[in-house]
Amino acid sequence: MDTIDKVDTAKLLKKGAEASLFLTDWHERKVVVKVRIPKKYRPPELDILIRSYRTVHEPQLMHEAKAAGVPTPLIYMVNVPESLITMEYIEGLQIKQLLNTVSKAKRHDLCVKIGESIAHLHTHGLIHGDLTTSNMILNPEGKIFFVDFGLGEKNIEIEAKGVDLHLLKRALQSTHYQFWEECLKNVLRGYTSVLGIEAAEKVYEKIREIEKRGRYVEERRQ
Repeated sequence: MDTIDKVDTAKLLKKGAEASLFLTDWHERKVVVKVRIPKKYRPPELDILIRSYRTVHEPQLMHEAKAAGVPTPLIYMVNVPESLITMEYIEGLQIKQLLNTVSKAKRHDLCVKIGESIAHLHTHGLIHGDLTTSNMILNPEGKIFFVDFGLGEKNIEIEAKGVDLHLLKRALQSTHYQFWEECLKNVLRGYTSVLGIEAAEKVYEKIREIEKRGRYVEERRQ
């Protein structure tokens, strides 16, 4: 049976603004099927173009991330006409579920590993685009898998790297507010260990610049 037929009876894992994730079985494997949803507010031709592009582009980014040393799910099938991606289901827990409950030492180790992985992406010109702890899964072997590259891109600019880390900072502040400063400090520690102090500091300066721009816009609104 084709994967698209399976979606009708699959378990809905997540319904997002851009796509829905379903858990199902495919050739005796447990898989996640990502379905990009048509957007009625877009002209049909543009909608098809955007969904097709992202359906092709996301697996490419995931493959390159894996080559850069960052664990990502295996891609089993890409169905461009139906905007479907069938990928490996990663057993484990979201980092979002863990950070607030583990010991301080464990939280330190997880955040350093996250920072290292982000740095490996950035050194290979890969921008995740949605760095939140919901998009990171710790498997039973202790590997942190990065998922959902739907908003990702190839970009070597410092601005893009700064925006990527700035989004993670905002996610930590909102989801892990008790420990966000500690978590961010250790993420940046891991990031710096891979990039080197000089290169990392350029990205951190860009984050400060982005935050100043944000404050300026908010002040203008008020």
